[in-house]
Amino acid sequence: MGSTSSMERVAGGFISGAPADTRYDPTYDPLVSPGPGHGKDYAPTYWVATAGSPPPDDGPITKDIDVDVAIIGGGYTGLATALCLAREHGIKAVVLEANRTSWGCSSRNGGQGQNASGRLSRSQWIERWGKDVALKMHEEILEGFQHFKAFVSEIDCDPQPGGHFLIAHRPRIMEKLAAEAKVWRDVFGYPSELLSAETFRREFVNDHESAGALHEPEGIGIHALKLAFGYLRLAREAGARVHTSSPVIGWETVNGVHHLRTPGGIVRARAVGIATGAYTAQRLHPSLRSKVMPILSNSMVTRPLTDQEIEACNFRTTQVLTDTRTLRFYYRFLPDKRLQIGSRSAITGADAPNPRHLDLLKEGMARKFPALAGIQIDFSWWGWVDVSHDMMPRVCQPDPKQAVFYALGYGGNGVSYSQQAGRRMAERIAGKGAQQTLPIFTSPLPGHLFAPFRRLGQRMLYVGYFRRDEKP
Repeated sequence: MGSTSSMERVAGGFISGAPADTRYDPTYDPLVSPGPGHGKDYAPTYWVATAGSPPPDDGPITKDIDVDVAIIGGGYTGLATALCLAREHGIKAVVLEANRTSWGCSSRNGGQGQNASGRLSRSQWIERWGKDVALKMHEEILEGFQHFKAFVSEIDCDPQPGGHFLIAHRPRIMEKLAAEAKVWRDVFGYPSELLSAETFRREFVNDHESAGALHEPEGIGIHALKLAFGYLRLAREAGARVHTSSPVIGWETVNGVHHLRTPGGIVRARAVGIATGAYTAQRLHPSLRSKVMPILSNSMVTRPLTDQEIEACNFRTTQVLTDTRTLRFYYRFLPDKRLQIGSRSAITGADAPNPRHLDLLKEGMARKFPALAGIQIDFSWWGWVDVSHDMMPRVCQPDPKQAVFYALGYGGNGVSYSQQAGRRMAERIAGKGAQQTLPIFTSPLPGHLFAPFRRLGQRMLYVGYFRRDEKP
């Protein structure tokens, strides 16, 4: 891999001896930035502002150490992996987080725990893999959601249970929702309720774009960072160590032992689990180069709504809500009477701070809720989402000859399934993953022939998606 100094510059964006710049970088871009940083501040999210003081961690790596298992990434997946390794397999892992606990996806998402993972619907599972595999996939996702709910009951993270609404943003979409509901019922035995526009807007929320909705019973809103802090507490109580400000800036494998270089020392690990999501540096490990498409999502939170505004919008539910656009809007009525809403953002990190992306989000909110047009926005941020090239996640060991594992590619549905993915990665690391026969476990993340040009393709796709989404 070259000399130590070149490894540091190439793999982690850190130059030995230089002081770390901890300021939040709003233009960070995993496709062009050399690494996620070193001790960077959190993005200015609502979750960071309201989570309270972070629980203790183990601080930066300060010397060379030998460990059985190192986990790269201190978000939901990494912390869940360490927690499950300790609780279920008696293995006390070391978590290496470049910045602060759950600095990436896990402190920037919308807090929507859904009974899903990846971007494909259950009907699309059948089309891709056939009915038998789709049924097993459903069982896997549902099992994961039950584990997720158990952790939510154990962690103080402001849960808002009740289910999930998939909202038809155009009348023509209701036919598709009805067909999907039939598949849920007839194939998977998964109950749902199809609601007319009038019923949905009268009994749940007056989204002016709604042409009806499909309700599923599994879904829960959570406080994104309080959940992560809970995972951190539980993992450390179980014996894991979580080292923040410890980016992996170089990686060599010598006689089967992985030498992970951090600014403070080398971590020598017999096995490594990668849980870096969309914040995976291109040169972190060869098995992940160009295997995930990072997509930006914008999110904002309003000031607390007045009683009159709540009545005008008819907020009668605190369940999680998503519309049916490909470039979807997702939103929630929070416990402190604020509205959180998110959708797509810029193509590149350099363009992310452009006010036009926030303006698009405000315009979308005003279409749905005219009474909130021009309302004060107290929090606005953006974050990267890890989308795999075939729209489904992977929890796998890409090379059976190397004790390297990864879990990522949730496509925006990782709040709940990341916990199950961490459990599955822990099983594989512990040598107990033989029962994992689903395609998301037995095949690596696929590459893409046009990966070097994907940003150009993304621009073209966004134009096409917008035209299709907004067609009457």
